[in-house]
Amino acid sequence: MTDHPDCRVALILGGGNALGAYHAGVHQALEDAGVSPDWIVGASVGAISGAIIAGNAPAQRTARLTDFWRPAPEDTRDWSAIPDDWRRSGEVLGTMLGGRSGMFHGVGTTLLDGKPALYDTAPLARTLAALIDVDRLNGGPIRYTATAVELDTGADAIFDTAERWVTPDHVRASGSLPPGFPPVTIDATRYVDGGLSANLPLDPVLSAPGDAPRLCIAVDLLPLAAPRRDTLSAMVERMQDLTFAIQSRRSIAAWQARYAHDPALADRSVTLAHLAYADQDAEVAGKAMDFSPRSVRARWDAGRRDAAALLARWRAGGFPIGRAGLHLV
Repeated sequence: MTDHPDCRVALILGGGNALGAYHAGVHQALEDAGVSPDWIVGASVGAISGAIIAGNAPAQRTARLTDFWRPAPEDTRDWSAIPDDWRRSGEVLGTMLGGRSGMFHGVGTTLLDGKPALYDTAPLARTLAALIDVDRLNGGPIRYTATAVELDTGADAIFDTAERWVTPDHVRASGSLPPGFPPVTIDATRYVDGGLSANLPLDPVLSAPGDAPRLCIAVDLLPLAAPRRDTLSAMVERMQDLTFAIQSRRSIAAWQARYAHDPALADRSVTLAHLAYADQDAEVAGKAMDFSPRSVRARWDAGRRDAAALLARWRAGGFPIGRAGLHLV
């Protein structure tokens, strides 16, 4: 892929719940190109996707991602009689009412019985235990990091296999976004979604990229820009996107400034490839709760297509790998 054989690849996966099927497509494009990251960092659903990749042998990764996401097979039937936005909105409502098998289910009369969240993620704990080889996650060739936030103090938390033993509970804690999903308690500390602090968790890698040239492929599920639409549902969707996408923009700008002025980072070579799931015209308000197989397939295919285009630019020599500093491509 590159004339810098020492280049190391980090895969940074952001949050977005059901939109995380895009991550699976990105992984498949990397697999197609023979590119294997040595470090995966994830927040929220990015932590889940990342743990499935890092916690399996190369030959099993795509199959395990398929088990988790359950995309629709190739479908040549004509669905034009049912408008896609109607279908997607119906899928969102179905998930909100019934949950998602293997991930979460409703807890009933939450407001009356004092439950801390609308859903119970015990099914996700069982799914992660089945899909992830914890020994490989902690001792395999890919360093794995999940981010979270301490609920009671607001402090950032980093679960890094280079520093501690990471379990499925740590992975689940990274995706525990209240009030939908309950906090996860580990060693008497309650943790919630890492995306509340940084939905695109750049900090672990950019603060310590290593001495070798580093390519960071940072996958953002929520677009900063979008076509103008003036419906109420479109406004709801945009507010959801901007809440997290502006985080990413500010974080990238802050790291660019730090690399420009911090002597400790001045001689490091980091290329940041910011890959966003930007083509979301077909998505609807509540898209993060649309786990339908057809929507999963569309997002998976989009991730594979977009990542393949990114890798083609790298192959063509379009990335400044090896140059000192932080370079955004």
